[in-house]
Amino acid sequence: MNKIEIPRINESMYHKQLENGLDVFLYPKPEVEKTFAIFSTKYGSIDQTFTPIGETEKVSVPDGIAHFLEHKMFEKEDGDVFQHFSERGASANAFTSFTQTAYLFSSTTAEEQNVETLLNFVQDPYFTEETVEKEKGIIEQEIKMYDDQADWRLFFGTIGSLYENHPVRIDIAGTVDSIYDITHEDLYTCYHTFYHPSNMSMFVIGNFDHEKMFDLIQQNQNEKNFKEPNGIDRFYGDEADTVYKSLEKIYMPVQTPKCMVAVKEKADNLAQDQLLKNDLVRDILIDLYFSKSGSYYEELYQEGLVIDKLRLELYLEESFGFSAIGGSTTKPQEFGERVKVMLLKIKDEPIDQTEFDRAKKKKYGELIREFNELEGTANTIIHYHHLGIDYREVFELLENLTLDEVNQIIDDWISEDRISICMVLPEDEQ
Repeated sequence: MNKIEIPRINESMYHKQLENGLDVFLYPKPEVEKTFAIFSTKYGSIDQTFTPIGETEKVSVPDGIAHFLEHKMFEKEDGDVFQHFSERGASANAFTSFTQTAYLFSSTTAEEQNVETLLNFVQDPYFTEETVEKEKGIIEQEIKMYDDQADWRLFFGTIGSLYENHPVRIDIAGTVDSIYDITHEDLYTCYHTFYHPSNMSMFVIGNFDHEKMFDLIQQNQNEKNFKEPNGIDRFYGDEADTVYKSLEKIYMPVQTPKCMVAVKEKADNLAQDQLLKNDLVRDILIDLYFSKSGSYYEELYQEGLVIDKLRLELYLEESFGFSAIGGSTTKPQEFGERVKVMLLKIKDEPIDQTEFDRAKKKKYGELIREFNELEGTANTIIHYHHLGIDYREVFELLENLTLDEVNQIIDDWISEDRISICMVLPEDEQ
């Protein structure tokens, strides 16, 4: 395995790509009691149109299928996988995001056996027409539950106002109608395309012997047969840099309105060689202005436009990106317009050097602390690995980041035609 030094924290992890294409990351931390493992595929809710492995024609599958597939992976012919983990004192889970599906566990004992269980159940799909039909009712209830949550509707309403065609605008779980179109054949098509080892990564961090762990993983993979990878063509549709709608209103049975203001990223700002720096700068700026210690948050609070801390969202991916500021407010119209003005003002008001240095130090401390959290470390490194980015570079980027660079990035970040406002309002205001 290749030994990789983690700068600034005097720790090391190990990496090797196996013959079948699986990337294995092992990060031993003997000072902790727990071990955390995540088996992740670069496949999320936005991957609805693609060319299946071994074929030449693209296909489109129903919305929500990646999340549906995640649910079905835990059900096997001989029982439920969760039981196997719990018998060894492990806590297992999974999640589906816009760009990733991940299966994970944490435990303080039997780490090697649990890693083997994780590999085996994810690489052994079992779908039948009967079990797929049964799952549809369960996921329908989940979708309806989220549809009743104002924060969830605000978030996806915001994305829907930003994007007209990109599938990021669709709820990760899909819709009640779309999940009833899913067949077990669809699940196998998606599984064999996106769950190939060459599209996946295994990350284990915690208290274990990295050499024994690697031998176990390698032997496990050598005993299995996979088709030759041929790459995956994904299609997301054409999308303008400008927002789809500048204003979106959603009416729900809520007492307190909510509002979110978002900035849509230009496609040029999502290039791989710029993505990590842009992500870092966006994060620093949003924190500098809109965190509870930020100058703009204080203005919003004093003006009675914000009830509690703001919800701050930042997504920069290969095919989409946005930054968003939102929260509960008794004055949603005023909040939306005020935050929009504040975002545009960032371009015109020079950042104080002292404030910038303080923000850099704060971010540096957050980065160091992140590497003390097993789950956070694994998820962050895997996320950027899927983007083709070495996350260790973030330390050097931050240290060398200058105020002049930030100002140049700001000039290309915010413009009025890329800002959208979304509100969740009481039904009686409709």
